Amino acid sequence: MSRTLILECLKHTGSEITVQGWVDVRRDHGKLIFLDIRDATGKMQVVVNPKVSADAHKTAEKLRSEFVVAITGKVNARPEKLVNPNLPTGTVELEATKVEILSEAKTLPFELGDTRQVNEETRLKYRYLDLRSQRMAKNIKLRARVAAMVRDYLNTRGFIEIETPMLTKTSPEGARDFLVPSRMQPGKFYALPQAPQQYKQLLMIAGFERYYQLARAMRDEDLRGDRQLEHTQIDLEMSFVKERDVLDLVEGMYIQIVEALGKRVWKKPFPVFTHEEAMKQFGADKFDLRPENERDPNTLAFAWVVDFPLFEWNEDNKRFTFAHNPFSAPHAEHVEKLMKDEDLGNLRAQQYDLVCNGLEIASGGVRISDPKVQRKVFEIMGLSKEQIDERFGHILEAYEYGAPPHAGMAPGFDRFIMLLANEENIREVIAFPVSSSGQTAVMDAPSEADPKLLKELHIKVEVAKKN
Repeated sequence: MSRTLILECLKHTGSEITVQGWVDVRRDHGKLIFLDIRDATGKMQVVVNPKVSADAHKTAEKLRSEFVVAITGKVNARPEKLVNPNLPTGTVELEATKVEILSEAKTLPFELGDTRQVNEETRLKYRYLDLRSQRMAKNIKLRARVAAMVRDYLNTRGFIEIETPMLTKTSPEGARDFLVPSRMQPGKFYALPQAPQQYKQLLMIAGFERYYQLARAMRDEDLRGDRQLEHTQIDLEMSFVKERDVLDLVEGMYIQIVEALGKRVWKKPFPVFTHEEAMKQFGADKFDLRPENERDPNTLAFAWVVDFPLFEWNEDNKRFTFAHNPFSAPHAEHVEKLMKDEDLGNLRAQQYDLVCNGLEIASGGVRISDPKVQRKVFEIMGLSKEQIDERFGHILEAYEYGAPPHAGMAPGFDRFIMLLANEENIREVIAFPVSSSGQTAVMDAPSEADPKLLKELHIKVEVAKKN
């Protein structure tokens, strides 16, 4: 008999079906055995009565939590006084005529209730068990649902999804790169992308006026509750637009998703603060607009922060560097001063962030599309002509072939899901995250490499001895 999903059993009252899934709970009441069986769609109660099937009862006596089973039986309506209002399937139960064990399970290393109280390393070692818990499964399903909503929102507005390479050059995004050695070109390295920044700008020059992808980004930086070594961002870029066009598009996306999920947006349209105003009023460029006594996690208080400084002074190097992104365009009225190296500390960029409930959840900007202005920014950062040509010659040359004005943004997907799920750590909304010590879930990477592989890559490892 073909399998019936548990959530569909309500349509089969009075009929014989087969369900397959995990034993959630087993309860013995005299000679009757009650099982709660779970699959990806839900749970239902199964009654195993020896008077109905002695063989099924004999097999059911062997069952423990998390055994994988196939159970055939008749779907019966429960007596009114035995209806379980807490289950979508609580009005019916399955009277078993056959119980088959598909896979046995050892005793679990932890209970699959609220696993937040379980040691983090243990949870990540057995992440496949952690993900069986109701809360974690709900979070991952929410993530998938929101991803579909993002794609639908952008697809219906003329965007096309384009994948960009995972092997690229080192970038000036601000964090350390993850390097990948090249076997075919000894001594040279790829870098895993910190962001698809240059690729999406090249796509604008290529004529794809509205691009997006749910992009993976890797940054070798210190970990914390809202930061991982790899993350997902809703990467998007648009040609022939101004700053307000991007803000309106992204604001509409967030409002549509938040309200579709039954949550509340604090203020519409989103309040806008200049960077200077935010620093004066809140002492930081990320803040929570909700009063301290009204911080309902189901209310999301979005706000835009605009007009960031174009440069900031680096005391160690005694020079200016980019404040946010080296590809962000200065305000039009500041271009002349930029080209003359005047008043660099007070120049403002067409750069914007979106903050929500105290977190920065998106960042973007209007891009430089003039190669002379872009080259000047790199010069101010202290790069020589040779360094500029070696690291950025490809995009500077592309600007010479007709670059449209363009702007974009990269909302952080993990942080947004964390807010929607009312979680305090992004590890709770990522299927296989990295631990706070930098170890990957289940696989326990990083690990030592095979010496033969290192030899092929012309790499010698020297680890400094600890004092």
